[in-house]
Amino acid sequence: MNVSTLTQTIETIEWTPDGVVMIDQTRLPRETVFVTCRDYQEVAEAIRSMIIRGAPAIGVAAAMGVAIGALKSDNLESDMPVICETLAKTRPTAVNLFWAIDRMKRVYDESKAAGLAAVRARLVKEAALVRAEDIAINQAIGRHGAGLVPDGKTVLTHCNAGALATAGFGTALGVIRAAVQMGKKIDVFADETRPFLQGARLTAWELQRDGIDTTLITDNMAGHFLKSGRIGCVVVGADRIAGNGDVANKIGTYSVAVLAKENNVPFYVAAPISTLDLTLVSGDQIPIEERASQEVTHVQGVHVAPDGIKVANPAFDVTPNRYVTAIITEKGVARAPFTESLRRL
Repeated sequence: MNVSTLTQTIETIEWTPDGVVMIDQTRLPRETVFVTCRDYQEVAEAIRSMIIRGAPAIGVAAAMGVAIGALKSDNLESDMPVICETLAKTRPTAVNLFWAIDRMKRVYDESKAAGLAAVRARLVKEAALVRAEDIAINQAIGRHGAGLVPDGKTVLTHCNAGALATAGFGTALGVIRAAVQMGKKIDVFADETRPFLQGARLTAWELQRDGIDTTLITDNMAGHFLKSGRIGCVVVGADRIAGNGDVANKIGTYSVAVLAKENNVPFYVAAPISTLDLTLVSGDQIPIEERASQEVTHVQGVHVAPDGIKVANPAFDVTPNRYVTAIITEKGVARAPFTESLRRL
C-alpha cells in the first residue's frame, strides 16, 4: 500500500492506473495523505482500518476492490468468491458494502462467458459507474432535502456524512450544501462524535473548507442546544435502514434523535436507496459492529483511561422509526408509515 502526501483537490476515492487511490481519513485534519491500494487485500484493509469510511464510500471501495482483484487474477472463477468474501468481512453494519459486492458479482456472472479480458474490463467499467452514480445520487439527495432545512436556523449533524463518506458531495452534508446553494442563511453545529471523532476531524474540516459557518460541539452538548430553540433541524446519514424505517447510524445518533423529538426539532436521515435493507423487518436485526477498545481508552494515541478497564465500543446504534421525521433519498422523501413509503421509493 503506497502512501503519498498531496495538495491537489480532495477526492475521496478514485481509480487510477497505479491502483485505487483514497484519502487516508485517519490522518485528517492534520495531514492530507493519499493511499494507493494495489490489490484487493489492501482495499479490504483500508475499509477495515477506516482509512476509508462512510457507507456509500465503503460501497465504492468494495466495487473497486473487486475490480482490482479481477485485474490481478489469472483464475477468476476460483478467485472471485475469495475476493468478495474478503471484502464482505471487513465491516458488518453498512449494507452498501454488500450491495456493491452483489452488484459486481452480477456483472461477473453476466460477462464471464466472454473471457477473462472482457470480464476484467467490464468489472473496471462497473466500478467506475458505481462511483459516478454515487456522486449524482448525493446531489439528488441534496436537491430533495434542501427545502426541508429551515432558513435562518442552525442545522445539527452527527458523525460525518459528507464528501468523505461518499464518492463526493455527501448525503447529510449534501443536504446542507444544497441548502446553502439555494441561498439559505444557515450555520451548522457538528457533534464531535466520540470515540473516533469523525465530526471533529472530518465534518468540521469539510465544512470549513467550503466556507460554511460551522461550530464544533461535544456530543453531550447536543441536548443543551436542541432545547435552546436555535436548532432548526437535525440531518444525519445512515449505514443501514430497515424496512420499517429504523435507522442504524454512528453511535450517539439515537440519543440525538430522542433529544430532537423531546424538543420538537425535525430529525432527518439522508441516505441513498442502496442503504435500504428491506429484507429486515426492523432495526433489531441489524448487526452492530464492535470495534477495538483502544478507540475508547485512547484519544489520538494518548492513553486517557485506567489500565485494564473494561470497554464497550459499539460503532453504531439503531434509532427507532418513531424518532425519524423523514428519510431523504435520491428518489424522494419518505415519511411514516415507512413500511409503505420506503417500498414505494
